[in-house]
Amino acid sequence: MSDPLHVHFEDIDNGQVLQLGAIAVDEAGVEAFAERFAPGWDPAYGAPDAMIYALWSRLATEKAAGWAQTKVLAVDGLRFLRNPPPGELLRARMTVMGKDPVGDEKGIVIAQHDLLDEGGRLVFSCLTRALFTRR
Repeated sequence: MSDPLHVHFEDIDNGQVLQLGAIAVDEAGVEAFAERFAPGWDPAYGAPDAMIYALWSRLATEKAAGWAQTKVLAVDGLRFLRNPPPGELLRARMTVMGKDPVGDEKGIVIAQHDLLDEGGRLVFSCLTRALFTRR
C-alpha cells in the first residue's frame, strides 16, 4: 500500500488487515462518560457500550484522516462482547472484506472492524462501507 496519507481505492487489497491504533480505557473518562451519556451505568462494570463505540470511532477516524475516503456510507452489524475495565489497552484493526468500483471516480470498500483487549479478546466489532476516490 502507498503512503497512508494518499490511500486511494486501488491501494487497498481484499483481505488486507490494517492496524488502526490503540487507546486506553481511562477511569476518569469512564466515570465522566457514564455520568453524562449513560445515566445509571455503574463504572465498576467497565466502559459502557456507547463509550466503546466512541473509542473505536476515534481510532478509525484518526487513521482514515489522510485517506482518500470521502464518506462512510454505513456502520452496521455492531457487536458488543465485553465492557473493558479502566486501565485496559484496546487496539483496533480493519480487515478489508470486499471492494466494489463505482464508475471511474469512486469505489466502495467493505471492511470488518475489530476492537481487541490486551489478551486479544474481541470487545467490539462492526462492518463498514466507505466511499473512496479512485486514482
